[in-house]
Amino acid sequence: MGFSMDAEVAIVGAGPYGLAVAAHLRAAGVDHLIFGHPMELWQRHMPEGMLLKSDGFASNLYDPENAFPLSRFCSEHSIEYSDTLVPVRLKTFIDYGMAFQERFAPALKETTVHSLRQHGNGFEFDLENGGCVRVRRVVLATGIGHFRYLPAPLAALETGLVSHSYDHHDLGQFAGRSVAVIGGGASAIDLAALLKECGSDVTLICRRENLVFANPPSAGESLWQRIRRPRSGIGPGLKSRMCTDAPLLFHFMPDGFRGEVVRRHLGPAAGWPMKAMFDGRVPVLSGRELVSASVSGGRVRLELRSSTGDIAGMSVDHVIAATGYRTDIGRLNYLDQSVLSRLAYVNEAPRLSTRFESSLEGLFFVGPVAANSFGPMLRFAFGAGFASQRLIPSLCRSLRRSQEGWRRQVDAWAER
Repeated sequence: MGFSMDAEVAIVGAGPYGLAVAAHLRAAGVDHLIFGHPMELWQRHMPEGMLLKSDGFASNLYDPENAFPLSRFCSEHSIEYSDTLVPVRLKTFIDYGMAFQERFAPALKETTVHSLRQHGNGFEFDLENGGCVRVRRVVLATGIGHFRYLPAPLAALETGLVSHSYDHHDLGQFAGRSVAVIGGGASAIDLAALLKECGSDVTLICRRENLVFANPPSAGESLWQRIRRPRSGIGPGLKSRMCTDAPLLFHFMPDGFRGEVVRRHLGPAAGWPMKAMFDGRVPVLSGRELVSASVSGGRVRLELRSSTGDIAGMSVDHVIAATGYRTDIGRLNYLDQSVLSRLAYVNEAPRLSTRFESSLEGLFFVGPVAANSFGPMLRFAFGAGFASQRLIPSLCRSLRRSQEGWRRQVDAWAER
């Protein structure tokens, strides 16, 4: 047991984090497998026509030599590009990700992983398309889909009438239908604006009194402006710059502090390009809290409470909850209970070492699920570079120790 390994490392997930880890392992000569559907979140769960909130320079995928940034892809395909002044189109980012995968993770296996469990000194798991895989180490580059959150009044309603923003790529199905989008962040505002473009009778409902849009970039900032609001991969400002420049310092902060920063920093706000598409075009019911929801005559009846306590109702054909995600590692349904029971947690997220390793030796987490350990940067594709650079050296050392241990056991058995 333990010698019939299919590879040294398996990567679960083929988004920016999984692809970056694969690129680094390939460069290091580490035998590895990668499973998932490339750029799945963006290809299947982001609305067509969307513009990325992140700047061009912060929308790279990361190979070890930084030989294939987004700017190079755009140059090769005659696509307009700017580090900050031109918003990145969703299609551009998807096409770039697919090209990156073909270059740096050509052996990607497009399938889904089930029942990840320990096996001897390694791990094994089943594949949706059949077969069982055994590896020494696993890197979980899981996305956010498992963690989507529905407010309680909506959770019990018929799924055909209520959905989450994660569920939608093609919005054409809502043309001519009345839709309520609940939420006040980028996802809600983007969806509402794009639904309007598709011919939907859409209303945005949010608890906030005022919606927030990022400020458009300026090509002529003064030195003082750049000092006061330095640029970072997750947005301008000193706090954001600290998050991107000092994720290890964040790691050593108390649990409560880290949780508050992840929860509060970079609150709901839409990207600057969406303001022109949204303002004056999409009706907004601001300062409203969803009290209850029910179904009547094939429509959804919403009861809303205003900031003054008044209750008002409205009926729509469909409700989309753009209400975000709440990390809960227990909702990763491909993890066997024997694995979940051995993980240490902080705020329902795995407690990770400075090298992204969980309390279960050989099991690593990267991506948004690691934000509680390394800060808000890990909620963005921009964090994939840091994660790969920290993870790979530790992973290689761990593999060497494991291999040396197995060789010693083999030698001992051979001497008997």
